[in-house]
Amino acid sequence: MEITAAMVKELREKTNAGMMDCKKALQETGGDIKKAIDYLRQKGLAVAQKRAGRATSEGMIHAYIHAGGRIGVLVEVNCETDFTAKSDAFQEFVKNLAMHIAATNPLGIKREDVPKETVEREREIYKKQALDSGKPEHIVEKIVTGKMEKFYKESCLLEQAYVKDPDITVQDYLNELIGKTGENIIIRRYTRYQLGEEIE
Repeated sequence: MEITAAMVKELREKTNAGMMDCKKALQETGGDIKKAIDYLRQKGLAVAQKRAGRATSEGMIHAYIHAGGRIGVLVEVNCETDFTAKSDAFQEFVKNLAMHIAATNPLGIKREDVPKETVEREREIYKKQALDSGKPEHIVEKIVTGKMEKFYKESCLLEQAYVKDPDITVQDYLNELIGKTGENIIIRRYTRYQLGEEIE
């Protein structure tokens, strides 16, 4: 199948990937835009895994204030070089990430960051709900596991659906940036303030 400039343009607009990467993705997937998007996402993931061990001592801290000064977010994202830290793509990612955190209020960056007591409390609630609804014991554990997966997807920053594009997760969005910059990039930490709420 012939890969046209219009197809490459459409894929570029959807993914922000480079022109040659878009062309190759379309060639590899027979011109199927959806598959090409997945192909580029997987490529970003492969690059991310390769870069994972590299030191990240550059980056930026960004402050975002939302809803007329009622919610504030402070976020730190690290990368390998000052060049990447100053790039538009990196700065846009950090700003969008702060906005996402303000909107979704995640409990942690990844699963290990969610407090153990919170996880146990959720697990107990789901277990009691399943037992109270008369489900047999051997089914209860499956129900609890399924509900815990959903809980993590809603509570962990990297697993959340990205607010500006719910078809991808924050991890996918991060992988795309890693693929684009060729550097290891990590979300180091964040704090979210809400007017009148106690900070734990």
